[in-house]
Amino acid sequence: MNEALSDAEQQMWRTFLSANVQLLERLDHELQQRSHISLTDYEILSELAAAPDQRLRMSELADRVLVSRSRLTYRVDRLANVNYVTREECEADRRGLFAILTETGAAALNAAAPGHTCDVRSWFFDAVDDADFEVIARIMARIDQKLTAN
Repeated sequence: MNEALSDAEQQMWRTFLSANVQLLERLDHELQQRSHISLTDYEILSELAAAPDQRLRMSELADRVLVSRSRLTYRVDRLANVNYVTREECEADRRGLFAILTETGAAALNAAAPGHTCDVRSWFFDAVDDADFEVIARIMARIDQKLTAN
């Protein structure tokens, strides 16, 4: 199907792209201003905090935070430089590495979380009423599922 987008589809698509970029940029900016960590770093720290023993293999972490492995390596290097994470070789597979959340990293995440949660609520959820919430949740789940399957 190589049909051009209708005017309504084109408008919706452009609005989605604009809102997505602006939302991520705003959340990243406010998080950096308040907590001196980027949105990507926040996601890395959050994933590690939620993981068993607060550690994940780098490959699994890359899948969870949706960044390339090379970008993740760069971000984890920066987080290691400020003692938010450490790296450890995987005993079973010497080629594999774990990223491990440190106490300093957990403290930084805990300090950043309330403000970030407030920003997410302010810039995203406050714009969504109860009827829209269910619709948006279903649509995002279908899109995510379709993309994950391919």
